[in-house]
Amino acid sequence: METFGEKLCELMAERQISQRKLSNLVPCDDGYVSRLVRGLRMPSEEMAARFDEILGADGSLAALRPDPPKPKRSGAAAAGTVMLGINPDLWDDDMERRALLQLAALGMSAGALGTEPLGRLVDLALTIAPRDLDDWHLTCDDHLHAIRTQPPEDARRELVIDLLALDRQLKAADVGERTELQRVQASLATLYANVLTRLGDHGPAIRWWRTARAAADATGDLELRLGVRATETGHARYGQRSPALVLHLVQNYQHIAGAKGSLGSALLKCSEAKAFSALGRHEEANNALRTCEDLFPAVSNRCDIMQDYWTGGQLQFASLVISAGAGDEGPVQAALANSLAVLSRTGDHPYVTQNQLQAALCTVVNGGIDRGARQAAEILAALPPSRWSHMITETGKAVVRAVPVERRDRAAVRELCALTSSPHL
Repeated sequence: METFGEKLCELMAERQISQRKLSNLVPCDDGYVSRLVRGLRMPSEEMAARFDEILGADGSLAALRPDPPKPKRSGAAAAGTVMLGINPDLWDDDMERRALLQLAALGMSAGALGTEPLGRLVDLALTIAPRDLDDWHLTCDDHLHAIRTQPPEDARRELVIDLLALDRQLKAADVGERTELQRVQASLATLYANVLTRLGDHGPAIRWWRTARAAADATGDLELRLGVRATETGHARYGQRSPALVLHLVQNYQHIAGAKGSLGSALLKCSEAKAFSALGRHEEANNALRTCEDLFPAVSNRCDIMQDYWTGGQLQFASLVISAGAGDEGPVQAALANSLAVLSRTGDHPYVTQNQLQAALCTVVNGGIDRGARQAAEILAALPPSRWSHMITETGKAVVRAVPVERRDRAAVRELCALTSSPHL
């Protein structure tokens, strides 16, 4: 019986299309076409259909792709972890082995992939043609938009594909483009850690913050180095690290900034202010916030990759968090309006909910326990499941923690506790 590779080779000869030309039409790597022709790998269903369409095979080529056997699930796999039980010696090249191993390092699980097979992600990553630097910058902006507007699981899957493709391109990059690709790597790793935080996967998130820092440090771009560290410490407050450790990290990272004011140093001050607030050190939080407010208008140095990420309303949100934590209802209303105005531009839906929960927190801190708890419960109850994130859950729990222990048996508080304890993701 004729194989997919043999039929592909026959069609290419009939149409007088070279491997390189076919790879440009797909588009994919020409080495991938070579492996298909030699029978060293089988394309995904989508890729087989794409080759069939380009070569005008009327379905005869796609029909030669056999249905993959259904994997047996047991043990850890049944619990949701993808088991990479294939013998590496049988894989066709080092590139695919690296891709599979990196997928495992990304912490991908059957639950995270949904109905999408692990092999399809690898296949997609290996067949993406190399991109120029402008395209990679656009890719970063696309993923930022996805994180703000899509469920975190969907954003995560797409990021995995581009992280694998970028890793592959970096290994083949010349010195001239390597630094800029590392800037892209730092940005995508930051976004991936952001998504993992939204999903509550703290261990992998911390590892990816480390990857983002290392990539940024390798570029020598001070603003990017500071921006990565600021977003790391800003996200750590959602149960990823203790407030005391967050404060320690922020103060360590500030030594990198030096004395010169910059956007990165202002962003780190935002994280410091929120850490002080979480520790109940409200005067120090306000002092740090005032420094932020002085720095932001004066900064001229900004990170020029994924620019909208570093200016997405951090000052306004920090002002809201600090006012809410101190129970300052007047400033909270002004800060809430300012923060929501920024979010109307960025469209970051989870932060809209977090903003609303901060107002409820302020009410509880001021002694309006029933009113604030009901307000928070109503906000969460109205939230569609696809809009939930771990960060929202942690903000709801912060409202509960603001209630004195002896008063947590009240009906409104019990309802809020139930909502923040339910599995929504």
